[in-house]
Amino acid sequence: MTLEKAIGDLKKGKVAPCYLLYGDEEYLISEALEQLLDLLIAPGDRDFGLFFIDGDSAEFDLLQDHLLAPSLLGGPKAVVVKNTSIFQSRENLGDLIGKIRDTLDAHPDKAARYFQSFLKLSGFAWEDLQGAGWQKITDEQWRRAVEDDPGEDRHKWLPRIVEICAGRGMTSNGSADLADQFEKLLANGLPAGNCLILTADTADKRKKIFKVIDRLGVILHFGALKGEAATRETLKSEAQKLLGRCGKTLSPAAWMALGKKTGFQLRLSLNELEKLIAFSGERPVIEDKDVEAVVGKTREDSIFDLTAALSEKNARAALAALSALLDQGEHHLMILTMIGREIRLLLQASLLVAAGRLPGLPPNMDYGAFQKTVYPAVARLASGAARKEDTLISKHPFVVYNALRNCRRFSYPVLLGYLDDLVEMDRAMKSSATDPQILLERFLIQACT
Repeated sequence: MTLEKAIGDLKKGKVAPCYLLYGDEEYLISEALEQLLDLLIAPGDRDFGLFFIDGDSAEFDLLQDHLLAPSLLGGPKAVVVKNTSIFQSRENLGDLIGKIRDTLDAHPDKAARYFQSFLKLSGFAWEDLQGAGWQKITDEQWRRAVEDDPGEDRHKWLPRIVEICAGRGMTSNGSADLADQFEKLLANGLPAGNCLILTADTADKRKKIFKVIDRLGVILHFGALKGEAATRETLKSEAQKLLGRCGKTLSPAAWMALGKKTGFQLRLSLNELEKLIAFSGERPVIEDKDVEAVVGKTREDSIFDLTAALSEKNARAALAALSALLDQGEHHLMILTMIGREIRLLLQASLLVAAGRLPGLPPNMDYGAFQKTVYPAVARLASGAARKEDTLISKHPFVVYNALRNCRRFSYPVLLGYLDDLVEMDRAMKSSATDPQILLERFLIQACT
């Protein structure tokens, strides 16, 4: 069913006992949920007629009590279970691993939620994976548990997500699968006027609970937008709705400035647009100067600032970028990983220069001249390399340009020493009570001095 059809039915008084909203586009799911709730429960009745439960901590007995009891006001009642994992199955394990990898850096909390679902479905016990326990998983054990993922790169992402979950106090695989209990509850029927709404990021259509809801209720799918053009078009449509409700417009220059700051990501762009609407006050038009004043640096901006300041030995800028990343909620271990990556790129640049296989790179050479005279030699090296992944020569030309320019500020032994320092910092962060921010600040000051 489409959202428009579901809304049309609600306006006619046709309320389904259960709604499932699922897919990759969280913002569209959130907006659709608000539209459904606006028609289901009047704002004045929400204290007694609307209940939210997080899917990760859903206690079925409490949820059942809410659903089977009539509203205290005698009107309709809705229970919303957000981000439930009851629609996932072992066939989703490959997709879950992909989502863990994709969200590790930018959204560690979301990655931790995916990992908890992965543990439930794979059969691996959290207690056995903590610390270095994940290393004991054999290739055969992995293949039996995860048929559609070879696990060749698990050494890259598995220890990182284990560390993130441990830092968030995870103690077990979580609650048992609630799917069977939900099936029985819906099959027995809910009191008239009561409604269950579930949101999820993925759903296996072969699961019985999915088929039960498809038969008894309404399922709305919000799949990932395909391509940059589709993303921008959807963002433009949603932005116009938001601006129209507030009597505002966005100038073309402001639209481009906002996109540059947010990468035209749907949720991030619309969140920032809400700030701009409040900032503009009574003015009907939001200008590009408003975007510059309100929209802060993105995570990518701060990462670039940190690595650039480190390469240029600018301690003040490095500490400011570190502070920005921590303020944005970036995990200290992820920041440590970024610093390590930059040190490795500088090391590789030093090796390239020492090998004498590149044309000279004067300190004052600009990027345009580099692309014409030096980068062709780098490209030839890359084409003949047996292994390219995560190496300097496989990076964007501008990354190569900066690494080759900045490596001359560090001697090769000093860069090797920094890698040793990072290993010690990693150990201290995981095994001591030392404040990770102090460790990072101390390293940046030392490296930039």
